[in-house]
Amino acid sequence: MALKCCHRDFVAELLSYIEGHAQAPFRKVEVWAFVLRNVIIQTTGNGGIMIEVRELDDEEIEDVLKRVGYGHLAVCDAGQPYVVPIHYAVDLDYIYIYTTEGKKSEILGRNPNICLQVEDVKDNEHWVSVIVYGEGQRLTDEADRADAINAVTKVNPTLTPAVSIHWLDNWVRENIEAVYRIVPLELSGRRSMLRN
Repeated sequence: MALKCCHRDFVAELLSYIEGHAQAPFRKVEVWAFVLRNVIIQTTGNGGIMIEVRELDDEEIEDVLKRVGYGHLAVCDAGQPYVVPIHYAVDLDYIYIYTTEGKKSEILGRNPNICLQVEDVKDNEHWVSVIVYGEGQRLTDEADRADAINAVTKVNPTLTPAVSIHWLDNWVRENIEAVYRIVPLELSGRRSMLRN
């Protein structure tokens, strides 16, 4: 039987098929459970392979965060989100970010709530993603800053793109470092899994 996309005609066709082939009596609710559990395939164009998404446990989340080292940092100012790509480092219970002053540091000065999204995508069927909600704390203590910069340079030795040129005029440029410690408050993650 060739399965069609999941809508009313499909379910009617499935009910008819099951009635004609079932070895035991069944109820429509059992068919719906079957559809929800197994048949939301909707011809994927990849040979009938279905992608299942599952939650990551704490250990897997930590592994992704430590392994990837690059993500998207979202901050929010007066209801307006602002997202930037960023390198980071994980050390003990914190995530560290080295950057230069600019819009994100201005926003973090007013609202320390952040969301860091990290992903490792091989293709549409092989990916993992982690979300970190937390609080960004600008580090001013020299020892804390040195520890954070040391952690970040292990992951990103050149500190790019943070060390970029900001021209004040045609003759003078300025780079003011901003080092942040993110205190994670909530973490979640998901991974794709193939099912035949």
